Amino acid sequence: MTSTSAATRLLLRARTGGPHDDRGPKLLEHVLGWTLVVLLAVLVTRAGLM
Repeated sequence: MTSTSAATRLLLRARTGGPHDDRGPKLLEHVLGWTLVVLLAVLVTRAGLM
């Protein structure tokens, strides 16, 4: 294997962190996100800030 082909293999396998890398549990993320929004709204309302 030459250094050029080794570099090419590394570039083809490089991960950029784009949207295809995100394979987590999307439903759980949405539920936790909306729970946080509701909790924040309740705290703001109870504190009299709104």
